Amino acid sequence: MIEEEYNCKMILEQFDDNPFLPFFYREPERYGFTVELFFMTERYKQMTRHLLNQDLFLDFTISDYFFTKTLLFARNNLNDEEYRMFTKMFNVFNQSFPTPDLLVYFHRSTDILLKNIEKRGRGYESDISQAYLQKVQDSYFEYFRNIVSFPILIIDLHTLDFVENKKHYEEVKYLISKSYNPGVHRTSLSIS
Repeated sequence: MIEEEYNCKMILEQFDDNPFLPFFYREPERYGFTVELFFMTERYKQMTRHLLNQDLFLDFTISDYFFTKTLLFARNNLNDEEYRMFTKMFNVFNQSFPTPDLLVYFHRSTDILLKNIEKRGRGYESDISQAYLQKVQDSYFEYFRNIVSFPILIIDLHTLDFVENKKHYEEVKYLISKSYNPGVHRTSLSIS
């Protein structure tokens, strides 16, 4: 929606291309490393193509993920030895990317996330548990607590739907257009 409204570049994660994803959801211990390695290399290629080759005629770039997502998911999906090795590779790849001007995190309860996953209808996601989603959320919040170099905006959406409701979308746009100091900023979006 922002891409349609503004002169910007949009980067959307291409997760469906990961051939290991269906296997990972069935056997996470066996396929965790391969699924995460594939995601990291694909995200790296995509981010390199889009972020390191800026279009001078576009005002800004917006993405539905940031590269550190790779490390946060790996922490949840890999054993300690795999994670140590993965982190070394991640650190080499991550050196080339700029920090975001603003990182926006849309927060919802895991109950709502599960309903959205069910509504999305991807068969291989049907076994995602509430506990797994909570671990992912906890990883994000742990990461956020340690960031002081750029602003992070956490927007608690509850049941609001900025895709279907123009008023909600306008409020999200207003929040992300504001100026924020580095560190975490949290707000709750509650529109009647």
